Amino acid sequence: MQSDAENNADRPRSGFRRKMYEVIFGHETPSGKYFDITLLLAIVLSVFAVMLESVESISNVHHDTLRVVEWVFTVVFTLEYLCRIYCSENPKRYMRSFFGIVDLLAIVPTYLSLVLVGSQYFIVIRALRILRMFRILKMTRFIGESDVLLDALIASRHKITVFVIAVANLVLIIGALMHLIEGPENGFSSIPMGIYWAIVTLTTVGYGDIAPATVIGKTLASAVMILGYGIIAVPTGIVTAELTRSKDEGPSRRTRCSLCEDGNHDADALFCKSCGKALR
Repeated sequence: MQSDAENNADRPRSGFRRKMYEVIFGHETPSGKYFDITLLLAIVLSVFAVMLESVESISNVHHDTLRVVEWVFTVVFTLEYLCRIYCSENPKRYMRSFFGIVDLLAIVPTYLSLVLVGSQYFIVIRALRILRMFRILKMTRFIGESDVLLDALIASRHKITVFVIAVANLVLIIGALMHLIEGPENGFSSIPMGIYWAIVTLTTVGYGDIAPATVIGKTLASAVMILGYGIIAVPTGIVTAELTRSKDEGPSRRTRCSLCEDGNHDADALFCKSCGKALR
């Protein structure tokens, strides 16, 4: 995950824009830390306000207040987004970065709600901005660990795809059998309804809204329940095997920079090739 314009190429050389950049993007400076922590608190409060507005009993009493709070946060985040563009030496780089896109999507829903009623609830996407916490609290090393997990998932994709296809065929057969065995009088009114029951039972969720009533149906249901325990363990075992293999092969080739978060380095690299910071 690339940082939002935090490498040297995006830092203004001098003047007011340089000072503004150090506050907004400089998470290693005292002023930058205070700014980022305040920003995180504002994000959490804004998402919390949207959640409260979705509760009917609260919205009926405090709807106007919550809408005002929502617009206040939206205006603040809009000004922050414009300031990031202004103080960056390369605004397009920031706007196309991961955090730049998230920052934009965090403010669009409120303005869109003026045209489409209810779209303001998409503001919960602001929660993605909390990912900045990894840089603020110097937790970038955990992002490197997430790369290991992602690599294991990618390496397992073919096996997991075959597994999902096999499970899909299995629930199709079980659903059709339950429709034939139980019939509409016991709630299995169609094959799709039987497939729904098979998925709920095979995954050991067990809502209980539909249940077999015949002896044959209960016998099949018991077999599906037991089978479900084994099926749940399969994808876990596949990913675990890939994680173990990655560990046995040694450290990942990608060493991530704690400043600009560039992860495209060799394992023996000493300095970041993007910003020049020493790699740990």
